[in-house]
Amino acid sequence: MVALRGKDVDSFLARPDPARPIILLYGPDAGLVRERADALTASAVDDVNDPFSLVRLDGDELAAEPSRLVDEAMTVPLFGGRRAIRVKAGSRSFASGVETLADSDIRDCRIVIEAGELRPEAPLRKTCERAKNAVAIACYPDTERDLARLIDDELRASDLKIAQDARAMLTSLLGGDRQASRNELRKIVLYAHGAREITLEDVMAVVSDASDFKLDPVVDAAFAGQPAVVETEFAKAMVAGTYPGLAISAAQRQVAALHKAALLMEGGASASSAAEGGFPRLHFSRKAAVETALRNFSAARLLQVMDQLAIAALDIRRQSSLAAVIAQRALMSIAVNARRRG
Repeated sequence: MVALRGKDVDSFLARPDPARPIILLYGPDAGLVRERADALTASAVDDVNDPFSLVRLDGDELAAEPSRLVDEAMTVPLFGGRRAIRVKAGSRSFASGVETLADSDIRDCRIVIEAGELRPEAPLRKTCERAKNAVAIACYPDTERDLARLIDDELRASDLKIAQDARAMLTSLLGGDRQASRNELRKIVLYAHGAREITLEDVMAVVSDASDFKLDPVVDAAFAGQPAVVETEFAKAMVAGTYPGLAISAAQRQVAALHKAALLMEGGASASSAAEGGFPRLHFSRKAAVETALRNFSAARLLQVMDQLAIAALDIRRQSSLAAVIAQRALMSIAVNARRRG
């Protein structure tokens, strides 16, 4: 059985074994699957834009004619050179084509298969794990260590450093999808261009998601103590395809801003002026909810909520299949306990 994990994955991706030209990439992190597939195809051919060098196939179409995969893999290029085949797996199985290739002598051709989550008994996964000339690589959401390395790699390329509190917040806002994490990192690197160090203010100002507006009602309702609204709005966000981890990220940004505002209130500021201090660009439609949250939570309790959300964010990365349950439970807990003053 060849199912790579941990350091073996990094070693294989750095130097793919030519004796194992069939590579299955699968798992819940679609961005990581795509990133690894891009790297493997780029290193397999001289020009990824050359249709004679790189052939793209649809898995569902292959299911109707699995032998086509064999024909493409055994085709000898008219002008020579290396070739690669990239297959996007769908809902239908083409494992029989891969099984035939497992007994074939494949030369100068790499087959990269992209798939979503696959159970151990899935035909495609079983075939690739058993074949002597294939390898299966699981792509799960980044761990804390993976995110730390990702941040370091992106910042090193731009000769940037990052403050400790900014790193902690940034790490909590990333994960779930490798491509989305890279996009956020590149965005903040561009924002900090010309500076020596990325600050917490930089992270709060830049790192977000285009779907955040869908999450404002969820987050506002949680801190305002409205569990029924949280349940309804969270369901809407999930139906719209929002990744559950983003709800926790939005709540983390909210609690950081609320904590800043709560400290202003403890210093004598009114709820209205404190809200403006913690949320400089707060839309007027959200002001009432924020002021209610400030009456519900003290600065000390908001620190406890920060810890609660950090744990939820970590649990989501560890158990991606339960992301929606974990996120909703955390937000509902905040809403239910919001009325407990202090």
